[in-house]
Amino acid sequence: MGPRKRATFLLLLFLHSVTCALIDDYVKTEGAWLFSLNKYFYTTTSDEECAGKCDGETRFICRSFLYSSKDQQCVTSADNQRTATVYRRTDAVLHEKKVYLAECKRGNGVEYRGTQSKTAKGVTCQQWSSTKPHMPNITPEKFPNAGLESNFCRNPDSDAKGPWCYTTDPTLRFDYCNIQDCEEDCMHCSGENYKGSVSKTESGYECQNWDSQTPHSHGYKPEILPEKDLKKNYCRNPDGEPRPWCFTTNPNKRWEHCSIPRCATKPHPETPGLQCLTGNGQSYVGSIAVTVSGKACQAWSAQSPHVHSRTPENYPCKSLDKNYCRNPDGETRPWCYTTDPATRWEYCKIPSCEESPPTEVAMIPQFIPASPECYDGTGASYRGMVATTVSGKKCQDWMSDTPHSHLKKPNSFPNAGLEKNYCRNPDGDSSPWCYTMDPSVRWEYCNLQKCQGTVVIEQRPIKTTRTPSNKPASTPSPANDGSGQDCKVGKGETYRGRISTTTGRHTCQAWSSQYPQVHSSFTPQSHPEAGLEGNYCRNPDGDINGPWCYITTPGDKKWDYCDIPKCASTEEKCGIQKNAPRGCFGRVVGGCVSNPHSWPWQISLRTSFNLHFCGGTLVSDQWVLTATHCLERSSNPAAYRVTLGIHRENGNEPSKQVRDVIQIHKGPLRADIALLKLSSPVVYTDEVQPICLPSNRYMVPDKAKCYVTGWGETQGTGGEGFLKEAGFPVIENKVCNRPEYLNGKVSSKELCAGHIHGGTDSCQGDSGGPLVCHDGEKYVLQGVTSWGLGCAQPMKPGVYVRVSMFIDWIEETMKNN
Repeated sequence: MGPRKRATFLLLLFLHSVTCALIDDYVKTEGAWLFSLNKYFYTTTSDEECAGKCDGETRFICRSFLYSSKDQQCVTSADNQRTATVYRRTDAVLHEKKVYLAECKRGNGVEYRGTQSKTAKGVTCQQWSSTKPHMPNITPEKFPNAGLESNFCRNPDSDAKGPWCYTTDPTLRFDYCNIQDCEEDCMHCSGENYKGSVSKTESGYECQNWDSQTPHSHGYKPEILPEKDLKKNYCRNPDGEPRPWCFTTNPNKRWEHCSIPRCATKPHPETPGLQCLTGNGQSYVGSIAVTVSGKACQAWSAQSPHVHSRTPENYPCKSLDKNYCRNPDGETRPWCYTTDPATRWEYCKIPSCEESPPTEVAMIPQFIPASPECYDGTGASYRGMVATTVSGKKCQDWMSDTPHSHLKKPNSFPNAGLEKNYCRNPDGDSSPWCYTMDPSVRWEYCNLQKCQGTVVIEQRPIKTTRTPSNKPASTPSPANDGSGQDCKVGKGETYRGRISTTTGRHTCQAWSSQYPQVHSSFTPQSHPEAGLEGNYCRNPDGDINGPWCYITTPGDKKWDYCDIPKCASTEEKCGIQKNAPRGCFGRVVGGCVSNPHSWPWQISLRTSFNLHFCGGTLVSDQWVLTATHCLERSSNPAAYRVTLGIHRENGNEPSKQVRDVIQIHKGPLRADIALLKLSSPVVYTDEVQPICLPSNRYMVPDKAKCYVTGWGETQGTGGEGFLKEAGFPVIENKVCNRPEYLNGKVSSKELCAGHIHGGTDSCQGDSGGPLVCHDGEKYVLQGVTSWGLGCAQPMKPGVYVRVSMFIDWIEETMKNN
């Protein structure tokens, strides 16, 4: 390389590193638009270029910028989310300078640029540019780089005691502000918001990366819990422990707490104390000290009759006063340890802050049609229970302002069905959407398709192997990659069909045209491989929501999405049912009667005399998965029979199929899992379908919503004789193995699921049956019902064999037999 070329190369490299450094100084939020009166518009070709405009802004102090790649619009702003309202908007990305978002100080706070404007005594600060009531020595003119704007607390003179301000009290010239320390080298409370880089435990073990499953498999996945900031191998507290912790790199030590000192300053209160119940009751500070069953609460500072770690010292910010009911660790509602040695803890009954608290309705065995998991029109009437976006992100609860503050609350949109975190369309958008639990993505459209009438599942040829749904999708074959067809695969980047009208009924503008929409980012020349011919809908930028185009309608809106249907899959289907499930997530003991044939992989394992005694799951046309302990009565396959396609336990239905068992294969290492080979392949119908298997060693995320089904013991809750279902969350083994739960009895080849307060569980007769979890558009078998301590008992969740740990054995057994 010659000297001139080398100099040019080094200059480009330097400029690239500078722009990247600029972007690193900002917090990025996709799908967000800031309402600001003090702003300026530019046309730029990248967010890096826009960051340069913000950094060089001379009209005002630029705290943030907005960038739209399709519009090539850059907007610099004097505001951020602390001073202005944030709205959702398609293809808008909000970048906010980190220094102006941080409401904490490092060191003596010289760099503090937050918005606190009251002193430690509660006195309002005087404007830095004002001369009343105090004539200042320090002014914006004398200290132009000290951030002396408005009346915010600052430390322009490097005072050792930290940020201060002149006050509006004529008798008090200045006062210090109570700015908390940033949680980098220390922690507030129990370290729930700790963002530091400590990566060793108190015993000196190196922490395992959160995105790794070696040496310890776990369900705390960064992509599933983006709000927990599970970066690299840094100590964090995602689950309500007394302090941050991590999985260790020592194979013999699964996890351990980290040694992080408490910050010297006190944190600002998260929420005002309430005397009534709202949400999960973490803000409750009332004086109720009795449980739902009438037991007196044990004092939080006491260790008798129950030894525990939920002490005022470990949870200094949770108001653990006396023996009052509290929620220090993110349970579903306030609770306490009891003074009864036989009952470790129970929930408390706290009056609701709502005028008319909802009453719990007893579950009765009746058929209630489920909302279809598709939408009509724009989806304004959709009332299903999908709570996942197109990119797989979990939806934020509509009542919550974390991680995204918003105005779409149930009381403001009473007819929009804004329940829990379910996908909805309260504002007339093109399809259902939700705010996401990812702090960097404000909102996304949901993983839903338009209803196309009755879904018909074709009969498929018999196969002996199948690709598990959790494995990475293979590259679409040329015959079905959406090219040349008016359907899309995935995000539609390979779509080459001829649709040229958008969801808003606009005609697409030719990609080579600059009228009426002027653009340069997406042209046939800039993206020669993207198929930008004519005015057809395309996806040159990999937009998660699919193909789009610039529109020929003049106005503020320059572009719109296209409604391209998904291409039909050529692979064998699994985990998909024609009849929508009822989705009974909550109060099978205490569950509800399923919609008929909505779990078509459920089988009944029977004696040769046709008596049901266990459940099982159809995983292939000739193979059923069940529990080994269901086969203790005989080692002879002829002693067992499998019934499929039924809803009633008596099995007298036209859809019923019956097969004898000809082979029994028990799982390795005495695991409670077994494969049964049927006497002949089943016929796939609407009532008989196989379930999908997970990928090898896949770990179900903590709190994932899953379902169990069965005809087992209901303990007087109703629904006897009908297939029942119950939905509840997965409980990470780390939590499930706590002394108050199952006390270390759950192995890595098992998983827990259930409500900690009891009331819902699998029971006798459900053994061997499925625990299935929704994964995109299908259900995946994650567990085989195995054991539990009683049925639906508080603090005793059900235990299931972790199917993903036996994928190699399952596939090998079916292949070789």
